[in-house]
Order: sequence, then C-alpha cells, then structure tokens
Amino acid sequence: MREKKIFTKDFIILFSASFFVALIFYLLMTSFALYTVERFAASESEAGLAASIFIIGALFARLLAGKYIEVIGRKKLLYGSLILYLVAILFYFLANSLSLLLIIRFIHGMGFGASTTAMSTAVMDMIPYERKGEGTGYYTLSSVFATALGPFLALYLTQNYDFQTIFIICTIFTVFSLLLSLFAKIPEAEIFREKLKKQKSGFHIQDFIEMKALPISFMMVIIGIAYASIVSFINVYAIEIQLQDIASLFFIVYAIVLLFTRPITGRLLDLKGDNIVIYPAIIFLAICLVLLSQAENGIVLLLSGAFLALGFGTLVSSGQAIAVKEAPKERVGLAVSTFYICLDGGVGIGPYLIGFIIPFVGFRGMYFILALFVFLTVILYYFLHGKKAAMRRKKQLQEVS
Repeated sequence: MREKKIFTKDFIILFSASFFVALIFYLLMTSFALYTVERFAASESEAGLAASIFIIGALFARLLAGKYIEVIGRKKLLYGSLILYLVAILFYFLANSLSLLLIIRFIHGMGFGASTTAMSTAVMDMIPYERKGEGTGYYTLSSVFATALGPFLALYLTQNYDFQTIFIICTIFTVFSLLLSLFAKIPEAEIFREKLKKQKSGFHIQDFIEMKALPISFMMVIIGIAYASIVSFINVYAIEIQLQDIASLFFIVYAIVLLFTRPITGRLLDLKGDNIVIYPAIIFLAICLVLLSQAENGIVLLLSGAFLALGFGTLVSSGQAIAVKEAPKERVGLAVSTFYICLDGGVGIGPYLIGFIIPFVGFRGMYFILALFVFLTVILYYFLHGKKAAMRRKKQLQEVS
C-alpha cells in the first residue's frame, strides 16, 4: 500500500507563503525596537511595547479566527488576513507618532495571527492523518528558515539601509505571500448546517478554545516563556559574557539542527507515539537552558542552540500535530488556534515576567531557574497528555499483536 503524499503542489505553495509571512515577523521583531528609539525617541519600555503589541494583536486574531474560520471560510480568511497584513505594512510609511505606530503594530499582528491560523489549518487538512507528525514537521520548517534568515537580514539592513527600505522589502515579501496563496487550492471543512449555525452564534468558551487540544496546548505556555527568555535576552546576555560575535551564529545552528531532525522526530511521532518524542524534547530544552546558564565559551553557547532545536523546535511541531489529532475534523482550525494562543501567550508574557527575575539573580540564574521549571514540565505533560497517550499506544500494540 502506497503512502499518501505530503509534498503536494498546494502544500509547497502554502509552505512558501508561510515562510514569507514568518520572515517579515522575525525581520521586524528583531529591528523594531531600534526603529522606535531612532524614529520616536522611545524609552526601552515603549520599544518593548511596540514589539509585544504585535503578539497581542496576533492572539486577539487567533481567538476570533479559531471560532469563525469555518464560518467565514478558510480561503476568504486567508486572503483577507494577508491583505490586512499588507495594508498594515503600507501604513508604517505614514506613521508619524508612537501611538499611531502601536495601533498599526496591533493591526499588523492581527493579520499575522489570522493568516498563519488559516494557512496552518489548511495544511493540517492536506496532510494524511497517518503522517500528521511528519507532515507538520516539514511544514513548520518554513518558520525555522525564517527564524534563521530574519534576524540576519534585519542586522544587515539596519546597518546598511534606512527603515523605509526595510518596509519596502517587507511589502514585497507580503505581496509574494499573497500571490502564492492565490495559486493554492484551500480545502474547506465539511460541516453540517446545525454545527455551522451553532458556531455562528453564542459566546461560550468552546467557541474560542478546542477543549481536546487544550491539554497539550496549555503545556506550551511554559515552553513559550522559556523560548522568550532566549529570543529576547540572548543578545544582551552574549554581550555580558563577551560572546556577542559567536552569538550571531546561535540561530543558524538552531535552524541547521532542526532542518535535519524535525522530519525524523515527526516520523517517529507517527510510528512510535507521542511520548517517545515529547519526553526527550522537554529534557533537551531543559539542557539547553542549563548550558546557557553555564556558558563560558562559544562552543557551549552554540551547543545550547543545537539543544534548543531538539527541544523547543521539536515541541512546537509535535505539539501542534498532537493538538490537531486530538480534535474533531471540523474543529481543526480551532485546535490550531488554541495551540498558538497558548504558545504565543507564553512568548508574549515571558519577557515581562522574566524582567522581574533578572535584577535579583542575573541572566545565568534566570536561565537555570527556567531550566528547572521546564524539567518539571515532564510531570505536567504526564498528567495532561502523556498518561493517556501511553494507554492509547498500549491498546494499539495489543490490537496489532
């Protein structure tokens, strides 16, 4: 029996479109604090708000997209949100005050949250159920490439060009994403009229959150906080320990390791079950944070980047695959939204919470404390999903034998 294909024309198109959307996110996230300081003489807290309000906008959009994606239609939501993404970037050229810039950043975040939810939902429906982990691993490589290229591109452009040029490049990337999406056949959910009517009305928690996807998604709040500690503070920390030159390669190592390991871990998830992937990934992320806390040379710092890929990188793709598999087919969009609401929530609130810890324990102490919290997530995962996954796997093996 032949395996169903993952790399269809539509999969490749949406992979490419997702890459450009994510590339803009990482490019601007890395450079926007500098822009607000130079353009509007913003304080550090205001610059931080300009960056984080984008994520708040994305969270808001994911809540609405999760509920209404099947009501509006995946294709309409995707095209509409990408147009919103484009319009927001164009308004950056006109922003003449910090308050207006914050509003534009919030709207831009909404475009990001809605478009990525629509794309992920469509792709999850394209991937064969029995290859969900492997397919999700391949698809999420689009953001991995953006993670590596975005910060490097931001550094190069800010050193050699003005921000008007950066906004022009982001505009071009958004147009690429929109045009690519027009050539993809977006699968729509088959949903009964009664369920569609129910989704249109009411404001119950189930309208915005897929409860079956919540256990694995809830764990991602802690994982997101840990990841935020690295993304937000790795540059400052590297300067403190005098490793700023080698730190520029941190996310390159992260991307290279993930490029080779993510398809393997995704396949392993499909063949051997959830736990054989998730438990080691949590431990690998804890090791990453321990290595960061003890880094005295470039080798240790880059080694922690490799463990970040094995840990956080694996948890994102595998966790999303689990969330989708747990949900009913007609609520896949809501499952994707739920997963990223929790992950983005952790990433968004992380820098704010961590900011209270650093003055007391320093960067090394902060990373070590987070390593302990991440390690304890093993217990949390066991009760939220791991125990059920083990029982399900045992039953499957008994049926086969």
